Amino acid sequence: MKRFWFISITLSALTLSTFLLVGAVTPVSLTEKQIMDYVEAHTEEAIRLLETTVNINSGTMNLEGVQEAGRVFESEFASLGFETSWISMDSVERAGHLVAQRRGNRGKKILLIGHIDTVFEKDSPFQEFERLGDTATGPGVEDMKGGIVVIIYALKALDSVGALQDTTITVVLTGDEEDTGDPLSVSRGPLLEAAQASDVALGFEGGVGGTGTATVARRGFTGWELAVKGKAGHSSLIFKEDFGSGAIYEVSRILNAFYQELRGEQYLTFSPGIILGGTTSDYDLVQSRGTAFGKTNVIPETVVVAGDLRFISEQQRESAKDRMRAIVARNLPLTSATISFQDSYPAMSPTSGNYALLEQLNQLSQELGFGTVVAVDPGLRGAADVSFAAPYADSLDGLGVVGTGGHTVDEKVDLSSIPLITQRAAVFIHRLTR
Repeated sequence: MKRFWFISITLSALTLSTFLLVGAVTPVSLTEKQIMDYVEAHTEEAIRLLETTVNINSGTMNLEGVQEAGRVFESEFASLGFETSWISMDSVERAGHLVAQRRGNRGKKILLIGHIDTVFEKDSPFQEFERLGDTATGPGVEDMKGGIVVIIYALKALDSVGALQDTTITVVLTGDEEDTGDPLSVSRGPLLEAAQASDVALGFEGGVGGTGTATVARRGFTGWELAVKGKAGHSSLIFKEDFGSGAIYEVSRILNAFYQELRGEQYLTFSPGIILGGTTSDYDLVQSRGTAFGKTNVIPETVVVAGDLRFISEQQRESAKDRMRAIVARNLPLTSATISFQDSYPAMSPTSGNYALLEQLNQLSQELGFGTVVAVDPGLRGAADVSFAAPYADSLDGLGVVGTGGHTVDEKVDLSSIPLITQRAAVFIHRLTR
């Protein structure tokens, strides 16, 4: 059955329309058919927009690049009659956010969420869009400029049939999702404000497991930094009573204990992302860079480790913190260590409202001939901006394009997923706003 639905997305608009109307599945309305036809006819145009924006480097800390890509997207929303604004985030050393809004009185108030930034900074070797038949590679093709293109072309399709009239739709594209500015009360203020004024929040990060999934729950994200001290001396004296074990053995003990004692709990992960150690070490949390100096004949005096903690609830997060602190406190001879935490993304816990939205999407998908849509295991998802909206509005995420290799130089998008995902998103928004 899954193979059948995959084949169906390659049909032309005319063939698909005929397929729907002959009774193989529940017919869609004439307006919805026109919406789907628009998407089909403009798929290549959507791919060109994706290429244009992917070729603009928008690594989180490339503030000018994020703003440049944001201007391209802003012009698209403005052409659809949205009021647009760029909200500066200079105070948290980030590029800012794009907010676009239409106001009306029809149907549910919808919030559409995406992010402009990528993990690939200006010095990354991965910089350009490259099309390879039915796939394309490039920084952000899947995470998540592809999702933003889906938002834009879903709205264009709705506009083509006059379906945006009298709707309330807000789009928030953040400029620092991959490395949020601090404090969160500032960097996520515009998103929180939009969520509180909305009934439904839809996130367009890439889907997991193909076109037949959506996200009703996501894990939260907390950063942690571990600082370890040892006593310097000649390496031949390590383990002696007056010199102890050194900082690198101590950090090895701590990380191994994390691995042995916390690993395996459902939905809990803790990953050290960078480690620097030696005679001196220095880590810049904002720039995610650091330096270290040391010699092989000197007992290492300092180590710094930075990592992340992911969880499905606030209770799980706090329990993990307590256990990590206890491990850090069991120091080897003549060493000391401290660990600090910086809460960032909250967990998006599953709710009955989220599941109700999923069932609406599932039913719609089957009516369109695209097959069922099921919930993704939260263990397969990291943190995302939709988590800030979830306490205020029924929410779904993972509604963006299908791809692989996110956050790596192997990032790839399945271009054939773009029309299906965009058609389904457009009809979903249409029904929610009736």
